[in-house]
Amino acid sequence: MTNQRIGWIGTGVMGASMCGHLLTAGHRLTVFSRTRDKAVSLLENGAAWADTPKAVAQNSDIVFTMVGFPDDVREVILGNAGVLAGTKAGDTVVDMTTSSPDLARTIYHECAAKGVKALDAPVSGGDVGAREATLAIMVGGDKPVFDTVKPLFDRLGKTISLMGGAGAGQHTKMTNQVLIAGTMIGVVECLLYAQRAGMDAHQVIDVIGKGAASSWSINTLGRRIADGDYNPGFYIKHFVKDMGIALEEARRMRLSLPGLALVNQFYVAAMAMGWEDLGTQGLFKVMAAMNRKVSGQ
Repeated sequence: MTNQRIGWIGTGVMGASMCGHLLTAGHRLTVFSRTRDKAVSLLENGAAWADTPKAVAQNSDIVFTMVGFPDDVREVILGNAGVLAGTKAGDTVVDMTTSSPDLARTIYHECAAKGVKALDAPVSGGDVGAREATLAIMVGGDKPVFDTVKPLFDRLGKTISLMGGAGAGQHTKMTNQVLIAGTMIGVVECLLYAQRAGMDAHQVIDVIGKGAASSWSINTLGRRIADGDYNPGFYIKHFVKDMGIALEEARRMRLSLPGLALVNQFYVAAMAMGWEDLGTQGLFKVMAAMNRKVSGQ
């Protein structure tokens, strides 16, 4: 696999670490990011730079994309200077962005028309999982393509599963985000309760983080809340995007998800307050503001 030429597009909070693991493993990489400064460490460690996604594809056999929003995915892969424009028959496109299942299927069919293979492979695990290569990777596409790319996925995560055909990876990620949304309300409200009761948040997490209430969110993001650390491992604005996709898919399925809709509104409030670039643990600030004591009361 180290003889294959790999392209990587998107070197943000998670993408830079993920790309770095492939580089460390000895793969030849060509990278592109809208902000070149975010790729400097990769370039210093041997990656080559390309000026467009199309140029990345022209110098690669497998191209990974890890960008922000579905519109970004569409432009980066299907745009005039996008990945597909630079591919040749037999190449593979792997989108690891959390995006819409419909777009994943569109990319699959557009690629197939050119003889190019495609997988949708969103991930879960945040910045920690990206740095430590412990991500969960949920894949949609054809099994022979999955089997070919799996050794590269193994460099990025610990739990890698083919979930079905094109779009199945994205549907799996939506189920993940529905669960995370509900869990985050629990994390924030329990820590607000502990704070108001005069408890030490870290001490509380030490206990409840090992019992029936244990979750990645309380043990990782809860710690950050306790430290007043709202830096993004995953941006609020991206989580709002994900919840919007899940709610739209639910609407198409005539499925009511009132819990998700409620959490989505709290996160929309965070964006309205100017906190869209905080990590998802920034929800604590919204709930704390709602419960702030007014002077004189």
